[in-house]
Amino acid sequence: MPELACPSCGAPVPLRSAAMPYAVCGHCHSVLLREGEGLDLIGKSAVLPFDVSPIQLGTTGQVDGIAFEVAGRVRWSWVDGSWNEWLLNCRDGQARWLSEAMGQFMVLAERPDLLSDPLLTGFAAGEPIRVGDRLGDYSAADIKQVECLGGEGDLPFPTPADWTMTSVDFKSPGGGALSVQRDANGVSAYAGRYVTLPELSPRNLRPIEGWSLPATLA
Repeated sequence: MPELACPSCGAPVPLRSAAMPYAVCGHCHSVLLREGEGLDLIGKSAVLPFDVSPIQLGTTGQVDGIAFEVAGRVRWSWVDGSWNEWLLNCRDGQARWLSEAMGQFMVLAERPDLLSDPLLTGFAAGEPIRVGDRLGDYSAADIKQVECLGGEGDLPFPTPADWTMTSVDFKSPGGGALSVQRDANGVSAYAGRYVTLPELSPRNLRPIEGWSLPATLA
């Protein structure tokens, strides 16, 4: 894995995904922007609080037969808790996100084509989405105000600690998932489905004291 030196502390910064423009130094938590063959310091990321996720940077697996490696993470919070969004660097070249909340997992990919739906054009204009509102087969199930707690690894965007947004989770009867966010820069949409951890055939999971890997994952 190639590395560059952090311009803030000099520590090596692994480059896990050639397609991601941002990286977070694992030593001093500087947020770095790739510029040619170097890194520019653009800010600081908060130190991520400990959590009990078995996923970590470098975890590998497969989704729908496509190999992936976890290249980055963003952690979000809301009034009742927090969750992880893991960036999957996929062999087919498409970045996906593995959302992990309270033992549930979703694999999502960005769907800019959905932004022309009238529900989302209204959301982009400042209109609310309410529980039960529909977008195709999806029904809005959870709406909350969220705040970025920080990030690590390689990422497609910086993760300032004051980043807030409105997040709307939709579900479909067949296990489909749609996540829509609105922040100061606009609206984005990610669609996919709920998955189980064994379904991803993960390897290089993080050991957790007091928790034994299921036989299917060992």
